Amino acid sequence: MTRFELLKELTYVNQTKIVLLVIDGLGGLPREPGGLTELEAAHTPNMDALAAKSICGLLDPITPGITPGSGPSHLALFGYDPLRYEIGRGVLEALGIGFPLEKDDLAARGNFCTVDENGLVTDRRAGRIPTSLNEKLCEELAQIELPGVKIFIRPVKEYRFMLVFRGKGLSEKLSETDPQRVGLAPLPVEPLAPEAEETARLVNTLVEKAKEILASHHPANMVLLRGFSKDPCLPKMQEVYKLKPAAIATYPMYRGVAKLVGMDLLDTGDKFTDEISTLESHWQEYDFFYVHVKKTDSYGEDGNFDARVALIEEIDQHIPRILALEPDVFIITGDHSTPSVLRSHSWHPVPVLLYSRYVRPDGLDRFGERACAQGSIGRMPAVNLMTMALAYALRLNKYGA
Repeated sequence: MTRFELLKELTYVNQTKIVLLVIDGLGGLPREPGGLTELEAAHTPNMDALAAKSICGLLDPITPGITPGSGPSHLALFGYDPLRYEIGRGVLEALGIGFPLEKDDLAARGNFCTVDENGLVTDRRAGRIPTSLNEKLCEELAQIELPGVKIFIRPVKEYRFMLVFRGKGLSEKLSETDPQRVGLAPLPVEPLAPEAEETARLVNTLVEKAKEILASHHPANMVLLRGFSKDPCLPKMQEVYKLKPAAIATYPMYRGVAKLVGMDLLDTGDKFTDEISTLESHWQEYDFFYVHVKKTDSYGEDGNFDARVALIEEIDQHIPRILALEPDVFIITGDHSTPSVLRSHSWHPVPVLLYSRYVRPDGLDRFGERACAQGSIGRMPAVNLMTMALAYALRLNKYGA
């Protein structure tokens, strides 16, 4: 019996409500040896008080030692085994901006980037160009035509864009063009299976045409493509968990992964206070809320320790607004770690707290990496978190006689 088969058998409808607050890239590292992580350095009296009444621990998004991308780490938080359900970033970007993806469409996530006169990447994010410039560049790239396929290029946010190929016989078995490091040239797309050779040729042709169009548009003078994928048609949360779920997220990729698993996407503003207002206004309509904060991850990738600390403190100030709604289960965690000292996602486990009136509280005095390591949840695969949420929300029958 699979995990989802078991949960379909055991879950039942209840009036309880679950809030999952995902502070993107929450896990960190000390800025200097023996120091505090960003979460530990932040003044978080509300999270600390909640931790004292909760059970706490650390989550491994994939397995120990594996650095996760945002897609698989979010799938794990939603209870989907990320090693079984592989989803490319392209599909998530397309769904996140509401693009009407068709069954055989091939989607990719694009970054505008900066290359020097030798064609080497100097900035994988083109200085985080504003979305308004992204929109203009996408209009220019929209003039590209290739035989046998229709091409859609849409802005996403800042330096990110979505690319969709529509045609017959397209394969998602392609390598990516992003070298993942500066100082290297963008990579050619390679077919990872014989049936992908023609698709790889089409994508490489598009990249060459994009390079010509963008040559004079410094800092966004080249593109990087990742996450070639098609819609995998995942089981939906409604059928597996018998929940009515909603997502409150500002960045398209996270809205995309939420939509992929069946959540309704709620319109919200760019600030965390806006997201809490959205939660409050839709409280009676849903029984599972995924609330996402992005900038903690962005600041980590930028190496900005102090900005991460300040944002965590800002989030903490609004925790009482969520508690005032009296959720039956309230979880605070991250999808992965993004320590500012590494300027990237990392393999470090992520702190988590789970509050419910039915927990046996750990009584910790802080919400932080080292404190959570002492909690009763221990170090747990993130894919198990959703099952625990259902249990503490009194939505699971017993297994067996």
